[in-house]
Amino acid sequence: MFLRRQRQTEESGPYWRQRSWQLSAGFLALVVVVGGVVALTSGGDGRAEAAPSPGPLSGALTKDGRPKGCHTDDSAGDALPKAAPKDVAWRMIGVTRVPVSATAGPTHTEGTPWWCFSHTAMGAVVAAHIITAQTSEPGWRTVVKEQLVAGSGRDMFEFTRKISGDPGSEGVDKSQIASYAGFSVSSYTPTAASVSLLMRNQQGFLSTSINLRWEKGDWKILPAESGALFSKPHSVQNTNDFLVWRS
Repeated sequence: MFLRRQRQTEESGPYWRQRSWQLSAGFLALVVVVGGVVALTSGGDGRAEAAPSPGPLSGALTKDGRPKGCHTDDSAGDALPKAAPKDVAWRMIGVTRVPVSATAGPTHTEGTPWWCFSHTAMGAVVAAHIITAQTSEPGWRTVVKEQLVAGSGRDMFEFTRKISGDPGSEGVDKSQIASYAGFSVSSYTPTAASVSLLMRNQQGFLSTSINLRWEKGDWKILPAESGALFSKPHSVQNTNDFLVWRS
């Protein structure tokens, strides 16, 4: 979906300031397949990074298998959503406008990370929005440690993210950032989910897919071996396969 001119732009500056990433709904520091470019253009000085602060998901689990203080409405069971929750509200994480829901989660939004998603398909959908957005913000190290599935993919993401530094939102053209328009659930079991996020920008619609796992009582994103948290966004002509977010 990217034009040759856009590819040339990607090679001329840090990826979080590249227009293609800004169009991807505020995923400003997530896809790490451009690690080589980031390494050449970042301002990292090689200093040792501070260890991530322990977060709420680091403690022992309660007898019901959830983190302490985490209680959600899981009455939907394994059923796939037929519409967006009626209780959806929209909040900002950096430059990204994300959905939150009293029923789907996250029920804890104080500090970083936001956590405690319902053990349902809708909980996985909301987690996909929230977790990716948080990896672009201060506190991302704790998010990576607690909300990405451990493995070589997480290691690769953390390595490239660390090299890139903290992009922040300064200089981002907010008019060019896509907004979330809808979602779909490709597959769901109590332990794994694959969701697609529909986004709208000035040129139309695009979509990307994210894989999640239920681990230690909450949803986590499963990065690809390359470190990417989501698939390369592609244009969408027919949006009938997506459920529309309530604005």
